[in-house]
Formats: sequence, C-alpha cells, structure tokens
Amino acid sequence: MAIKRALVVDDEKLIVKGIRFSLEQDDIEVDCAYDGEEALDYARTNEYDIIFLDVMLPKLTGFEVCQQIREFSNVPIIMLTAKGDDMDKILGLEYGADDYITKPFNILEVKARMKAIMRRTDSKKAVPQANKEIVSGEVRLDLESRRCYIEGKEISLTAKEFEVFELLILNPNKVYSRDGLLKIIWGADYPGDVRTVDVHIRRLREKIEKNPSEPKYVHTKWGVGYYFFNA
Repeated sequence: MAIKRALVVDDEKLIVKGIRFSLEQDDIEVDCAYDGEEALDYARTNEYDIIFLDVMLPKLTGFEVCQQIREFSNVPIIMLTAKGDDMDKILGLEYGADDYITKPFNILEVKARMKAIMRRTDSKKAVPQANKEIVSGEVRLDLESRRCYIEGKEISLTAKEFEVFELLILNPNKVYSRDGLLKIIWGADYPGDVRTVDVHIRRLREKIEKNPSEPKYVHTKWGVGYYFFNA
C-alpha cells in the first residue's frame, strides 16, 4: 500500500519540518501537530496511513496520545524517543506503538522504518483468508474486523496484540521462542529486542486472562517461549 497521508507530532518545529519535507518528496500528504491535544484531534477527525509521535509533548504526552488513539484506531504508530532511554521505548510499546526511533535520527532511517512497517501490514492483508473467523473454545477472532471475543465479550486488542494472539491460536500447543515471535510478527528487519515480545505478551494476558498470573490461554514454557493451550 502506498502511503498517502501521515501525521507528524513533535513540539520541536525543526524536526516536524524535516520529516514533513522528506515525506512530501514522496508525494505523501502530511499534517503536523505540536502538542498532544492537537494530535488527538487530528487522529480522531482524519484517516492516516502512519503517525510519527514524539514522547515528550505539551498538554498530553505521546504515551497518552498513543493509548487514546488505540481505543479507536489501529493506524501504525512510530514513537520518537529520547536517545538511549529504554523505558521510553518499552512504555511506547506497552501503550500500543508499533515501533520507535531514537533521536537524533537520520531521515533515511525514518523512511526505512516506515516502509518496513507498511510492508508487514500489506503482507498480512494480502494473505487470502479462507476462514473469516477463528474459534477455539470460548475464544473467537473475527479476522475481517480484527476483533477478539472471549465468552461473547469483546476484548480490545492493539494490532500487534491481535497478531500475536492469532498466530498462537492458529498453532495450538506449538511453542514459539521470543526470537521467533519477534521475527514473525515484527519482521526480520525490526531493530528492537525480545523485550518487545515480553511486553506484548504481558499486555495481552492482562486483557484476555481472568488471572494473568495463572493464564488459561497464553502459557509460558520456561526457557523456551510461549504457546496457546488447547486441551
């Protein structure tokens, strides 16, 4: 899918100007926001193919904006974080971000990350779905609307949480290593580490399990990886 429209959010106007100029060279329409509230307004009233979102923003933080966007949209979000601040990266992923770039960055890296995310998104859309839904016991995944239901109740999952859960359910009792999940879901070119997987598994369990410390669905095989239990 060609990227047609992007939202760039940062309170540093030079950074916004640089990203905007580069994206417009590829005929991408770019909207710009300089604080969290403005960013949220843009995201609610427009359709974007990708959002670049700074962590440190006035009015609402990037984390708060990301979390609220995830309540109504699965648009890919790349967080812009302080250099070397691992906590920013982990928190960004916990709130539903798809990737992160540390400042200062090269604009070529920005474009490479953007294209990698869109390739992964497109490849998943391109796979023909023989079944419109997956049902396993009390769990039902609607593959067209990307919605998850457990015991008839809808569970709100981010795009990555849904993809992880879908993969595990499609391969019941198969144990996936953290490295394996990282490569399958995020892609071989993803620059992050296996903590990304741990964060998403933890968030997934918090949403789908009645008792996350004693999971019913997503289990851990210690020293190996994660699997979906199908009795």
